[in-house]
Amino acid sequence: MIPWATVETLAPGVASVAAMGDASRNFANCDRVVQRLLAKSPALYDTLTTRDITGMIRLAHLRGEDMDLTIPTGAGPHKLMLRPVLGPAGDVHAVRLWLGPAVAPIPPLRPAVGLIWELDTQLIHQPVGLRRLCGVEAEEYVPRRSIAELFHRISRFDRHVEVLDLLYGPVPGQKLQFDVIVTSGSSRRGQWRISMRARDDERTRGAWWLIEDVTSDTMPSMAPTLDHVGLREAHRRAGTHLAIVQLEHATISHWLTEPAPWVRWDYLFRPVDVFHPGDRVRLADLSGRLASGDATEATVRTLNYGGGYTPTSLLLYPYPGYSVHRLTIAQLVLIGDELPIARPSEPVGYDEQLSRGRSHRMEHIPAH
Repeated sequence: MIPWATVETLAPGVASVAAMGDASRNFANCDRVVQRLLAKSPALYDTLTTRDITGMIRLAHLRGEDMDLTIPTGAGPHKLMLRPVLGPAGDVHAVRLWLGPAVAPIPPLRPAVGLIWELDTQLIHQPVGLRRLCGVEAEEYVPRRSIAELFHRISRFDRHVEVLDLLYGPVPGQKLQFDVIVTSGSSRRGQWRISMRARDDERTRGAWWLIEDVTSDTMPSMAPTLDHVGLREAHRRAGTHLAIVQLEHATISHWLTEPAPWVRWDYLFRPVDVFHPGDRVRLADLSGRLASGDATEATVRTLNYGGGYTPTSLLLYPYPGYSVHRLTIAQLVLIGDELPIARPSEPVGYDEQLSRGRSHRMEHIPAH
């Protein structure tokens, strides 16, 4: 069966092949892939050229509309089908292409969406079409989400530093592609292929993403390892929780253990709201102390689920290993009750989705 080809268009003037069917192509040269498609249908050589097809890909990208062409050949009619993949602003993040005999079976087109990471707000902008992907419950959809929330749903992933370096220091030309297993509440476990390109232009300072649903019945088992379970349980019993904190941007980027239960870090309109406004500048200043490789400690106020703030001790360590940006491992410890200070004057997040998610988690906590 002839597969669909996914041509990503995540940066200005760029078009490369992200996937052929369920197989990744890791930004392969578009002209070469089109040439191979033509080689599988030699009857088309009298009618179409590589330039013709890439030109139609550009046209579908420009219009943002489906295109279907029937091409007569000496071996019978052939079809060219083009399907754009839209992002949250209606831009085309990819064009999917099918080319073959009109009588050939056409495989079903898997769901795919485009996302945008905006560095200034530290938010991932998501279209409504995200709800069609496996691993997503329709009720939990929100138009914007933090990178920590995405990481929290990914199982057995170890490329966090690569992703964070690209997102927090976008340099045009940088790109990444990887597959992840995602889970969410009662929704079926899904497998996504994520392709992203860094951007720093008049449209976006951050990155454009393409997510393709490649869920199958043969996905690998993702049971946690013994050391992973043991370390999380040890931290839970000790009352400590570990997170990757972006000090410069005053946000939590990823939880290394279970999230601290007294910290509201999810379903926020602005990820920086996890820390009290009066503590954010202090956090940014701490990055200089970590440059020598030593640990440092601070007490901050973290947003809680009641809408107030809770005193929290942070013990900060430099992230070991290579990273373009200085990452910090933060050990969070609860040191006090809710502070008697003014609560945020405006809503801070998607409270309805948060309430639903927390209720679902409580239902699945085993009774003792």
